[in-house]
Amino acid sequence: MPSSAALPARSSAAVNRRQLLARAATFGAGMALGLRSLSAPGDSLSPLDVAYAGSMGSLMEGPLKIAAAQALKLDLHGRAQGSNALAQLIVGGSIRPDVFISITPSPMLTVLRAAKAEVAAPIARTEMVIAYSPKSRFASRFDAAAKGKEDLWGMLQSPGLRFGRTDPATDPQGRNIIFMQMLAEKVLSRPGLATRILGPTINPQQIFTEPTLMARLQSGELDAASAYKIQPGPFNLPYVTLQPEINLSGERVHADHPEISLTVNGKTYQPEPLIFYAAVLKDAPNKNGAAAFVEWLTGAEAQAIFRRCNYDPPGSASGLRA
Repeated sequence: MPSSAALPARSSAAVNRRQLLARAATFGAGMALGLRSLSAPGDSLSPLDVAYAGSMGSLMEGPLKIAAAQALKLDLHGRAQGSNALAQLIVGGSIRPDVFISITPSPMLTVLRAAKAEVAAPIARTEMVIAYSPKSRFASRFDAAAKGKEDLWGMLQSPGLRFGRTDPATDPQGRNIIFMQMLAEKVLSRPGLATRILGPTINPQQIFTEPTLMARLQSGELDAASAYKIQPGPFNLPYVTLQPEINLSGERVHADHPEISLTVNGKTYQPEPLIFYAAVLKDAPNKNGAAAFVEWLTGAEAQAIFRRCNYDPPGSASGLRA
């Protein structure tokens, strides 16, 4: 395995998983306390269970939770996980949320084709970036790369650099970092780039759960990690933006690069635009609340919250049906 794709063995000094999860939940917990203080003792909020892409945690457990309580009298109960994993849990009947929010079309299409929902609305968009730790010994070089003064791709191959990403088998972001580097190989004429930086598709030394990835950067356990543009901000982490041709923000990414694909555990995937979709589940316990919430997400109040939290508008993306 190339040195840039390897992490040193986890030491006792490394932040343990419980601490990381606690850090990752800090923003949501603080917002939840704020929400309780905003509600008068006599207020009655209707519970709404929302299964959402793990990258949305800071938004869903913070400003959207507060705003939905005030505007819709809904108490959001969130479940954050990789979109593919959530889709499989919904289809298998293991979980029964009111609303499902995925990133990229394919997890949502899994739910739609299983007749668990009828339609999904596009609500936001993001793009791939490379987040990095201010505590990293490579931080000054990442700062330079963010200003276009250092070769990001060469630096990511530096010996000893600790890179993190999520599981491509269960999380779209885990595949999207690979697709992004495949696109870089093609567009920037850098053959073999993905393997030199990431190692094998399933690389246990680089793969972490999505809710802990930014916290690991914050602690300095990792030097850099894959991220969506929406993720580093709540953790006060810097990031390097990528060229539009490779950051998966464009709606034609698959049409423009039909030859690019990735096979994980026998299933083949193609690159998809980083669009978030929301759907009301057919067997939602709170169907009226779910319908109101999804409609609200497409409206002016929620869209203003998305913009403040660094989400881009969905643009001309169409809704999804089975």
